[in-house]
Amino acid sequence: MCISLLWIPVVQTANSGQLFDYIQSVTSFLAPPITAVFVMAIFWPRANEQGAFWGLMTGLAVGLTRMIMEFSYFPPSCGQPDHRPSVVTDVHYLYFALILLALTCLVIVVVSLVTAPIPKEHLYRLTWWSRNDIEPRIDLSNSQATPDPVNCDRPDDEPLPQPTWKRIVMWLCGLSRQVQSAHPAVENQDLNFLQEKSLWRNVCNVNALLLLAVNVFLWGYFA
Repeated sequence: MCISLLWIPVVQTANSGQLFDYIQSVTSFLAPPITAVFVMAIFWPRANEQGAFWGLMTGLAVGLTRMIMEFSYFPPSCGQPDHRPSVVTDVHYLYFALILLALTCLVIVVVSLVTAPIPKEHLYRLTWWSRNDIEPRIDLSNSQATPDPVNCDRPDDEPLPQPTWKRIVMWLCGLSRQVQSAHPAVENQDLNFLQEKSLWRNVCNVNALLLLAVNVFLWGYFA
């Protein structure tokens, strides 16, 4: 609450005190890197952890730099010359969001191509193109882990002990204790819920196009 009260003068000075423009500008500085990482991870199987990490860090660094410059240089009064940097005066925050999105995607692509790819057996049902695969997926953590000699004699169905802090957190959150196996087996998952009927798929697609058209119209009309 104290931070919110102290931030009021910043909101008043930024974007001429217009709250909507302030919200959109902050979103344009911080949201594009996260969006780029999510979209690239879903639609480009070649993306890996290194590319996602460095793309996100680069995008956030550039976005935070632009946001600091936006709030550090105040707009001049009427009739006075504008001595702010050109990246603040000439590049609108919505255009900057597109540039930041493209920059983050470029970093993800470059870093992913120069580093080792993720094997296909680790990507089943994690990308758009492999969402209907029925092969068992091997988690990266399980494939890289070494067997613990202490727990080799433990039965697979015997739960592992949990630390006290974890039991307290689960109790406060109302979560039940789940059995954690020392050697979890790969289970066959029922993928029937991914199959859509053609009728309802077409209904959802038509409604999505209508909502998108209405949203674009309202955005352009009130902009």
